[in-house]
Amino acid sequence: MAVTVETLEKLERKITLSLPLAAIQNEVESRLKRLARTVKMDGFRPGKVPLSVVSQRYGYSVHYEVLNDKVGEAFSQAANEAKLRVAGQPRISEKEGAPEGEVTFDAVFEVFPEVKIGDLSEVEVEKLETEVTDGAIDRTLEILRKQRRSFAQRALDAAAQDGDRVTVDFEGKIDGEPFAGGKAEGFQFLVGEGQMLKEFEDAVRGMKSGESKTFPLAFPEDYHGKDVAGKTADFLVTVKKIEASHLPEVNEQFAKSLGILEATVDALRADIKKNLEREVKFRLLGRNKAAVMDALLSKAELDLPNASVQAEIERLKDGARADLKQRGIKDADKAELPDDIFRPQAERRVRLGLVVAEVVRANELQAKPEQLKAHIDELAASYEKPEDVVRWYFSDRQRLGEVEAVVIENNVAEFVLGKAKVNTKSVSFDELMGSAAQAQA
Repeated sequence: MAVTVETLEKLERKITLSLPLAAIQNEVESRLKRLARTVKMDGFRPGKVPLSVVSQRYGYSVHYEVLNDKVGEAFSQAANEAKLRVAGQPRISEKEGAPEGEVTFDAVFEVFPEVKIGDLSEVEVEKLETEVTDGAIDRTLEILRKQRRSFAQRALDAAAQDGDRVTVDFEGKIDGEPFAGGKAEGFQFLVGEGQMLKEFEDAVRGMKSGESKTFPLAFPEDYHGKDVAGKTADFLVTVKKIEASHLPEVNEQFAKSLGILEATVDALRADIKKNLEREVKFRLLGRNKAAVMDALLSKAELDLPNASVQAEIERLKDGARADLKQRGIKDADKAELPDDIFRPQAERRVRLGLVVAEVVRANELQAKPEQLKAHIDELAASYEKPEDVVRWYFSDRQRLGEVEAVVIENNVAEFVLGKAKVNTKSVSFDELMGSAAQAQA
């Protein structure tokens, strides 16, 4: 097999493949003979179909199959011999004017780029640090108390106030016409906790059981219900029942209800602190890793293979369509999604993947078995039966691969932080975790 390699531009290459026709014809005949032994055709007993009939019926498809196989084998062999790292699938086309007894093809493809990474000691990386304070533990305790609150019906003359659970009937109309989702009976919500729009809560606050009220409600422009967003509705609401909430005391019984073995308040606070510190660690890792990756990209020089970018665009499109389908969008799998929407993200992902791979290769930062085990143990620690979670991870190669990717990224982040100029910045627990937004939700 004669092979020539030609550089077209940047990462694009062309290999010319010449294959002997005799080898292709011999393989076609061999496959047709095997097919004749098993093929079923009307008018012939199994295994007794003449080769000429089999060839007439299946010759073209077998020839096409053999040609594909032979060209694929030749391309792989030629790429290996030339030590080329091929990105994506080659575009193969037959050439005219091949020498007698041969068939010739051009295979145009891209190779992975050379990645050059500059001096990492010149880059600055902001590294966040957070401390789990008593205040954070107190706020978490308050959330746990709210999750386990009980309710008791208030007196009939009691007015609804923040923290109460109210049961209401309501109906809304826009320009005198009802609208989808604007009516409910026996609907419950907690006053003052942001479960309803502010105007709705303000209207119900202070009402008593049995009372009705009509009030206007202006839906925000960005309201999730597109049919009513930006419009004003008139609502009639009737309060059916008001229940006062009761938060459990933080005591030994409360600790026991949360599964704390020692069942003391101190042990409960210690357990909360440990869980918060674990969550803080993962959040910090994610945030600091993102800063490291930005720093890496700022010092990297490489050309992007179009094939890899296009493949990533298609993956992002598939994800977007799956998301649309989950939201109930009709024919989401057929949605026309322009490449340009996804190109910046796809290019960043491909660039980052190539840069990280080069840092890992050059500095031997592959994930070690003990690192995988330690990371999985840490992930499993917050579950009731950690050993089951550990087995779950190790029982599936794909899940293990996902953990391996995270560990490798952690190794890269640690390596870069050891080289770069690190500016440490302390942030509050609330800032890192967004606990205020969590508590509201």
